[in-house]
Amino acid sequence: MAADTSKPFFPAAPHQALLPSRGAAARASLDGSYWRAFRSSELVSGAEFPVTDLTFAPAASSPTLAAAWSTSLHLFSGDPLQSLRRISVAGDLAFSPTFRCDGALLAAGDKRGVVRVFRADKPATGAALRTLRAHAAETRVVRYPVAGGDKLHLITAGDDALLTYWDVPSETPVFTVPAAHRDYIRGGATSPADHNIFATGSYDRSVKLWDARTGNSGPSLSFSHGELVESVLFLPSGGLLATAGGNVVKIWDVIGGGRLVHSVESHVKTVMALAIGKMATTGETRLLSAGIDGYVKCFDFGKLKMTHSLRHPQPLLSVACSPCGTVLVAGSAKGKIYMSKRKNKAAGDEDEDKRAGNGEIDWASPEPEKPVLRPNYYRYFLRGQNEKAKEGDFVIEKPKKVKIAEHDKLLRKFTHKGALVSALAKNNPRSAVAVMEELVARRKLVRSIGNLDMDELGLLLEFLRRNATLPRYARFLLGVANKVLEMRGEDIRSDEKLRMHVRNLKRMVGEEIQIQHTLLGIQGMISPMLALASR
Repeated sequence: MAADTSKPFFPAAPHQALLPSRGAAARASLDGSYWRAFRSSELVSGAEFPVTDLTFAPAASSPTLAAAWSTSLHLFSGDPLQSLRRISVAGDLAFSPTFRCDGALLAAGDKRGVVRVFRADKPATGAALRTLRAHAAETRVVRYPVAGGDKLHLITAGDDALLTYWDVPSETPVFTVPAAHRDYIRGGATSPADHNIFATGSYDRSVKLWDARTGNSGPSLSFSHGELVESVLFLPSGGLLATAGGNVVKIWDVIGGGRLVHSVESHVKTVMALAIGKMATTGETRLLSAGIDGYVKCFDFGKLKMTHSLRHPQPLLSVACSPCGTVLVAGSAKGKIYMSKRKNKAAGDEDEDKRAGNGEIDWASPEPEKPVLRPNYYRYFLRGQNEKAKEGDFVIEKPKKVKIAEHDKLLRKFTHKGALVSALAKNNPRSAVAVMEELVARRKLVRSIGNLDMDELGLLLEFLRRNATLPRYARFLLGVANKVLEMRGEDIRSDEKLRMHVRNLKRMVGEEIQIQHTLLGIQGMISPMLALASR
């Protein structure tokens, strides 16, 4: 048959149901275009020391970044970020840098459990202004309160499961909770709605909410994440809390008593850090998560959907986004800090993005390009499967899969009694008689009847009562009935229910004999008349 060359070999047009709607496409386009505009480069590349924590100063004219890297705190500032200075932490590994709400002070913990407070707004010698000693192990959580302009207090927690609320000027703890968790405390966050509220997450898989006004009387709320908790973060409203553990990020409603709102399982390896990212064009915020799989995921917690992914070549331990939303940094497990900066756009492009965000213009899907199918594509092997055959085409039909009945499966396994019972339970005379004939051919029918229990024997007698008088099966089934009465007579006499089945069978056979006698009489009367009529 000659090929029709006037049309494409496999014409394919996108179905209308598969095209994105205007509203959904516009939203996806806004997020995708915004995060795709970031261009990544290496800010720091040095020794093989992990970058455990990254944080931006909350209030600054230009982005100011603090990174915990090896035994030092590295400060970066400017647009683009440039190295500002290095603060040594007394020869121990530094953890969890945090800025005060005004950005003037910077606090960090170390491997020995000591927390130090430094000046961050002015160049200095690097000497600590305050030294807080309470922990006996690594201090992995150091947090200044975010809300209320509180400049006096500090929350610390560490691998010794100790939680401490400090008065920084006097270097004394306001209260301590010696066993806040049953394992290492690795996550902590302060509420953006109330400076007295803060949360901690631990390797005991629990997350606890604390209120500084109640002191060390216990947590105000506690719930289980289900995995080892690596990071805890309040969302901007203060009513939702995000927790990261395993490859799952969960969002909880703390106002509603710790109710699980949503679970995000977009990472394939452990999620190590969470951060809030602000979109400079629209002012909306997104939840950013960084994992050992090397991805930074952007999640829209308002619509509960993933909007974008940024890939990095190394496992990530930390992530942060500048308050203005133009700089995104991620720290790797091999000593590199990746800085992603949004490329500059023309004023007209910025105005267009804002109008699109406000809904003043509609997004129209571009005309889809016809993909070129290649032999290494999966779709290449599925092409044309929905094409209908034309007249004269040779069609190869796929054979239908035959469903095997249960009694046939049992016969294949040589479970003869089970096959007989299964066929009787279906109450299909054709199948049951076929199974009995097969058992006769295998010389197993007698043995199967002898192994039936009382209930199964009653099932067989009931089947014989219903079908023994059918002309098609009468000769065979009456022979089976005689064999059953001969073999199981004692069992039948000992059970009233079985005797009732036999009485019903006897009555049915008697009625059938009477019908046959009547039919023979009628045949005798009609035969002479038919003979005369034929002459």
